[in-house]
Amino acid sequence: MGDDSDWMKLPVDQKCEHKVWKARLNGYEEALKLFQRFDDTSPEWAKYQGIIKKFVTDSNSVAQLKGLEAVLAYVENAHVASRTVGEVLSGVVCKVFNQPKARAKELASDICLMYIEIEKADIVQEELIKGLENKNPKVVVACVETIRRALCEFGSKTVTLKPIIKVLPKLFESREKAVRHEAKLLAVEVYRWIRDSLRPPLQNINSVQLKELEEEWVKVPSSAPRQSRFLRSQQDLRTKFAEQQAVAGSDGDCEDVADSAPQVDPYELQDPVEILSKLPKDFYVKIEAKKWQERKEALEALAMLAKNPKLDNGDYGDVVRALKRVIGKDTNVILVSLAAKCLAGLAFGLRKNFGTYAGNVVPTILDKFKEKKPAVVQSLQEAIDAVFLTTTLQNLSEDMLAVMDNKNPSIKQQASLFLTRSICLSTPSTLPKSLLKPLCAALLKQVNDPAPEVRDAAIMALGTAMKVAGEKAVNPFLADLDKLKVDKVRCVYMRTVEDVGVAKKGKPGAEGGAKSKKPAETKEIVETELSVEVCDELAAAVLPASCVKMLDSSNWKERLASMEEFYQVVEQMDIGAMPCQALVRMLAKKPGWKETNFQVLQLKLQVVAVVAQRGRFSKTSASVVLDALVEKVGDVKCGGKAKDALTAIGEACSLSWIAEQVVSLAFAQKNPKNQAETLNWLANAMKEFGFTGINVKAFINHVKTALGASNPAIRAAAISLLGVMYLYMGASLRMFFEDEKAALLAQIDAEFEKMQGQTPPAPTRGAIKRTGGQEEGEEAKEEGVAGDIMDLLPRTDISDKITEDMVSKVGDKNWTIRKEGLNEVAAVLSEAKFIKPSLGDLPITLKGRLSDSNKILVQQTLSIMQQMATAMGPALKQHVKTLGIPVITVLGDIKNTVRAAAMATLNSWVEQTGMKEWLEGEELSEELKRENPFLRQEVLGWLAVHLPTMRSVPSDLMLCVPPLFGCLEDRNVDVRKRAQDVLPVFMMHLGFDKMNKATGKLKPASKDQVVAMLDKARDVMPAKSAGPAKAAPTKPVSSVHPAKAAAGKKPLGKGKEEEDKSGPIFTMVPNGKDLRVKDEKSLKTLKWNFGSPRDEYVEQLKVQMAPCVAKWLQEELFHHDFQHHIKAINSMIECLEEEHEATVACLDLVLKWYTLRFFDTNTSVLMKALEYLKLLFLSLSKHNYHLSEQEANSFIPYLVLKVGESKDVVRKDVRAIMGMLCKVYPASRMFPFLMEGTKSKNSKQRAECLEELGCLIGFYGMSVCQPTAAKSLKEIAVHIGDRDTSVRNTALNTVVTVYNVCGEQVYKLIGHVGFTPQSHSLTRNVGVVYLWIQIRLNALVQSQQAEPSHVCPVGEFHLDLDLLEQLESDQTSVVLPDLVKHKLGDLLDPVIIPEPKLRPVPTHFDELHAGPSSTINLVISQVASGDINTSMKALAQIDEVLRQESIAEVMVGHTDQFLIATSLQLRLAHSTHMADTRLPREDIFKLYSCAIGNMLTLFGVARLAREASMGVLKDLVQGLVTVLLDPRIEESQEGQQLIRSVNMLLRRLFEASDQTNILSALLVLLQDSLLSSAGSPKFSELIMKCLWRMIKFLPDTISSLTLDKILLDVHNFMKLFPKGRLRKLKTDMPHRTLQTLLHTLCRLAGPTILDHLSLIEDKSESELEAHLKRVVKSAKTDTETAHMVHSYTYSLFTGSLSLMTDGFTFPSRIL
Repeated sequence: MGDDSDWMKLPVDQKCEHKVWKARLNGYEEALKLFQRFDDTSPEWAKYQGIIKKFVTDSNSVAQLKGLEAVLAYVENAHVASRTVGEVLSGVVCKVFNQPKARAKELASDICLMYIEIEKADIVQEELIKGLENKNPKVVVACVETIRRALCEFGSKTVTLKPIIKVLPKLFESREKAVRHEAKLLAVEVYRWIRDSLRPPLQNINSVQLKELEEEWVKVPSSAPRQSRFLRSQQDLRTKFAEQQAVAGSDGDCEDVADSAPQVDPYELQDPVEILSKLPKDFYVKIEAKKWQERKEALEALAMLAKNPKLDNGDYGDVVRALKRVIGKDTNVILVSLAAKCLAGLAFGLRKNFGTYAGNVVPTILDKFKEKKPAVVQSLQEAIDAVFLTTTLQNLSEDMLAVMDNKNPSIKQQASLFLTRSICLSTPSTLPKSLLKPLCAALLKQVNDPAPEVRDAAIMALGTAMKVAGEKAVNPFLADLDKLKVDKVRCVYMRTVEDVGVAKKGKPGAEGGAKSKKPAETKEIVETELSVEVCDELAAAVLPASCVKMLDSSNWKERLASMEEFYQVVEQMDIGAMPCQALVRMLAKKPGWKETNFQVLQLKLQVVAVVAQRGRFSKTSASVVLDALVEKVGDVKCGGKAKDALTAIGEACSLSWIAEQVVSLAFAQKNPKNQAETLNWLANAMKEFGFTGINVKAFINHVKTALGASNPAIRAAAISLLGVMYLYMGASLRMFFEDEKAALLAQIDAEFEKMQGQTPPAPTRGAIKRTGGQEEGEEAKEEGVAGDIMDLLPRTDISDKITEDMVSKVGDKNWTIRKEGLNEVAAVLSEAKFIKPSLGDLPITLKGRLSDSNKILVQQTLSIMQQMATAMGPALKQHVKTLGIPVITVLGDIKNTVRAAAMATLNSWVEQTGMKEWLEGEELSEELKRENPFLRQEVLGWLAVHLPTMRSVPSDLMLCVPPLFGCLEDRNVDVRKRAQDVLPVFMMHLGFDKMNKATGKLKPASKDQVVAMLDKARDVMPAKSAGPAKAAPTKPVSSVHPAKAAAGKKPLGKGKEEEDKSGPIFTMVPNGKDLRVKDEKSLKTLKWNFGSPRDEYVEQLKVQMAPCVAKWLQEELFHHDFQHHIKAINSMIECLEEEHEATVACLDLVLKWYTLRFFDTNTSVLMKALEYLKLLFLSLSKHNYHLSEQEANSFIPYLVLKVGESKDVVRKDVRAIMGMLCKVYPASRMFPFLMEGTKSKNSKQRAECLEELGCLIGFYGMSVCQPTAAKSLKEIAVHIGDRDTSVRNTALNTVVTVYNVCGEQVYKLIGHVGFTPQSHSLTRNVGVVYLWIQIRLNALVQSQQAEPSHVCPVGEFHLDLDLLEQLESDQTSVVLPDLVKHKLGDLLDPVIIPEPKLRPVPTHFDELHAGPSSTINLVISQVASGDINTSMKALAQIDEVLRQESIAEVMVGHTDQFLIATSLQLRLAHSTHMADTRLPREDIFKLYSCAIGNMLTLFGVARLAREASMGVLKDLVQGLVTVLLDPRIEESQEGQQLIRSVNMLLRRLFEASDQTNILSALLVLLQDSLLSSAGSPKFSELIMKCLWRMIKFLPDTISSLTLDKILLDVHNFMKLFPKGRLRKLKTDMPHRTLQTLLHTLCRLAGPTILDHLSLIEDKSESELEAHLKRVVKSAKTDTETAHMVHSYTYSLFTGSLSLMTDGFTFPSRIL
């Protein structure tokens, strides 16, 4: 190649790699043109993927410049560009940024930004930050400039600021002026996005530089910055932004579209500092010294360390206790102030991690407010405010309420002021009613305090609470306060609101305004009470005069006419013009509600309902009519209308208000009917409106009154109401009625028993319906219900009973005394039942007992903690960090009983506290870091249960990810399994990207494994929970029934069961289905094959389903009562779509359970089962799922049995399921099951199976017949002689269907049929039957020819017995036509092949052709047609579909079907068409071209290519290699082009298909070719050549391989070909190929490859395991092994090439 003409002929990609720079330059120029012309999904992009880095690193500067332009075009347009980011950017940083040409640097920077645009910002940023460490200052400057450009254009949401801010101080220290200048520009840009958050990290840079920065920062515009360039995924935002700009015409008006810069917390930008080790060694000695100077010295040392803005987490317990002692007991106010500052510093530096100590220090600080010196008070205020930021108001409420009663006015004043500041930082959700109520009660006491400063502080706190929680929440507490003080509270409230309004106007991007979200509130309609005269005027203005006049007529007919007119007017009246109060007052006109005519009265009640529904109906208007409505609610004729009116008023004014009014009015009357019906209405209304806002306490009092009534109807209504309340309140409701009589309590228990297991209905009326689906509303509702119940429970303060003597006993050295102390604690808890959270020093003492050396005492402590959880309720949250987390440590105990007790305790605590408190902070992650297999197993299992039920999780859950990754590689197999199980749940909350990014800190070997597991977990990631049920009953307060002995019944509390039922019904067990298949194949379990189910099959299924389904569902599924089966099926129907993935994971078990139901005699269960199966298969087809062989074999045979059911309705459903099955399971594999069904003794089953066979043949063609068409049709034709008429008719209909598909060939396929002796007497004469069939078919053909424009439906016909008898009895012989004599010479003339005519499909198959899926099936079935033209037309249609991106998705799920049909056509072309001399070779080659072109297009669509299964790929590769080896193709002119096409297809197939499937297919093909004695040696050589090709890909594809399956195939290969047999082969190439494959896998996977032998049954007898161990052991170092394997691979590869290409050159293009 000495001159230009040599390289000018080379392809573009080879030019780009040429050693001559001019050739490369020309290649880059041509590549640039190609890159601008290629389609974004073109397969040509992949050709340049491996060489694109060389464009960037070209040694010639001229060529490099053009190469950079080409790379920019490649990155912008190629769909595979994201795979090249790492290697290209490393070249850009090292080889381009150091170039002197400005154009090169500009292009390099553009390339970096383009990679960011295609969603690779993290890798780009990582490479650029690596470039900052380069010794060449030019490279550093270019990297900084590029980072600045990226931040300026894409914004801080795309470019992560934390790593940039970390390197800024180092850049400012650079010796190069250019670097410092760029660093300054970058700092200004960062400041533009995060403002003052940048100041703390840069405080330590040079003062001159800092001053320059300050000057530049002042110049930065105050407007919020916006990104000017968008990622590919943000194009909708870009369009919206552009539209807004066009409309607004200015940047300032676009803030609603482009999100402003995210608020960055400076704390997050800091690195934590560890200070505990830096404390002076004598710190604890000095801080307790007698001299105050020494104590001050110790505090000053701590104060210096506490100034660090972010502190590393650790055990600060001793430090906090020392500071607490100084604040509480030191008399020197200087030291108190200094200690308070230290405490504030620790709280600011630790943030949430300080929350553990908050409860210990707050009481001491509050008590110290008795100091009056301003400096001390200010320090204490700063300290307590800092501590509050680390915890919640809920946790500190008990301490604050205790201080409110203090006698010292200073303490009370400062406590109220602290409460004011705390409430200001709260939101309505963190200030619930349960917390607001006791705080307001305490503040109201202080409002009347003698000290004015205390009163003012309390009023300020109440006003602030009103601002945060709303007037509606606080007003009820102010009812008893005098008007003057209420006005003061409102004055504070209004002033606060105005201040907030001003602040919001001044700072639109304020953090508080961004984070707080107000729940949607429905504004209450307020109306003043109007006089009668005003109401008359307003009513007269909207009602006709005649209507008003006749309202008080003495004639009932006139009153009726007046009310009808009244009703019509109100129905059509405009809402704004409707005077509601006036209208309802008009109804009270004489005779008013004393109306004696029920028709008039009913109309009045209807008018009230319409006015309440359509008008702006207020509580004032409601008060006018409520009394009258309650009076009529018990009326026989008008009671229903009265209830409707009450319901309408409830929607207008809220149920919580009207219910209380109505019940009070009802019990103020003496009419028992009204009282009973009012309670009945209320029970129904609760179901419709929900339980939100209900005054539980008032209702319980009324219900108690009703239970004591003498009238049984009232008692029954009250008990029914209690049943509805039980749905919402749970078993805790019963404790309010324990003092009732035993007989009445038994009735209440019976009602509760009915309600158990039921969930409250979703609200259909009221505000919940209007604002349903809002998370905040739901949370407030649940919290409100729970809070009301908890408020009603009488709780005891046991702090005075926890004496110092008891605490010292629990901590005594003697275990018997410790046990005695624990017994005393348990007795105190048992006696109190329900307690307040104040426990004194007991939690700290109990914490020590959890690590007691005596395990009996540990279990007793755990039992006490369970008792404590039940007694304390949700207030237990404040003890989670102190006492709850240590329980997790106990899970690592070696004794199983101790671990079980710890897990029970943990669950009982979580029931009361929820999971949020447990996940906050670093405590849980620290526990997971302990290398204790027991602890890790239990904690991971616990998380797997509770995390899926959470709607959201704290951000601290991310801290558990690194320990979780460590568990994935734990030595203990159970730990690894639990970690794999919980991985999808973590991903559900944190997202794949975050978890994938966290793998960056792992070692390379570990990272590859973990990333592979993350990819697998992403496929089975469950859907995010919508949270707990909307109206789920609260957890039972007591797990042991308090009145068990008195009632003589078992406890009703079933909180755990209710919780289980609210969770998912199916559980995804990783690889569970594969393991079950493996067990069945190895005969470890019974194969699902029986005539009738025996007990061992049922028991086996029960055991297999146990880990896959919820416990309660398991009990329902295998219950002896069929009613429970129906309940279970209903539950599965409800959860089908919601738990689709989990259903698929255990589909084999589900189908097996339904086969058991086929043997049930109960029709209700059978119909319900068929209903579920129809929905199931519809869902499966919708999600493109395909049944496995094991699933089909265990279900379809039993479904075929039910097709012969005597009931028509059952058969109809079974036929519908049969039709759906063909969408999830190939029809050709369904065919044998139906053929087997035709052998049944049940005539209905035979007939139905024959009809289904006809449908399959008519829809899918003859290719569906298995094993062959001839054999199948012979068996079908036998049934023409069946004794049953319906079977004979159906068999004949099936034959006619075959005729419609294949025409005259039907006679050849059926051949001679021998009927059985039992056949019908009229059909034993075979000749007569065939003659009759021919007559009917000829008539069919003639009718089609006579009316070509109109296709006559064939329909079903019956065997004409009269005609058969006539034909049989006819003695005349059949006259055969004379044979035509031909001249032999005519045989030599060319034969004219007639054009094939497609016969019309019978109309009763039309329903099978509905939908695109059915159309695709029909077209694919024609691909395998024996007629070349038909096949090519079908291929053309498929090609049209594949080439259109918008509709190519319809092929999803049909890939295997299409490839099977195409493989059959290739086989047909090779064996039949090529041998047929009558067919033109041009047509055959066109057929080849169409088929190969279609497959090239298909494998260009990534999703379709990955769908191809292993078996299909095996047949396809075999067919393609057979084409390559066909000498007839080589000899023809078009052969060379065809061979090139096949080679191109094979290359694409190897790259695009699933790597595991194609590698397995090649291994199986090689195995089969070596076993076959008739096979060509060249076939085996080509298969090995393909394997070498795949081995070459392994470094890039190893992460996507399922090594377990590959190694299983290798194991099977070595089992058939042991080492000795391999060496006896004529060539050693198979042996060398296998060795190279294994060596490469070992090199890439490392020693962990030995963990991927799980699918091999007996590893000890496997040659594979022994070989792998030798390879792993013999590897000296990774580098040496890699070099050795590479050299060995290369020598073998080149050797094999020379061997295979010798005398056999054309197929070499396969590489």
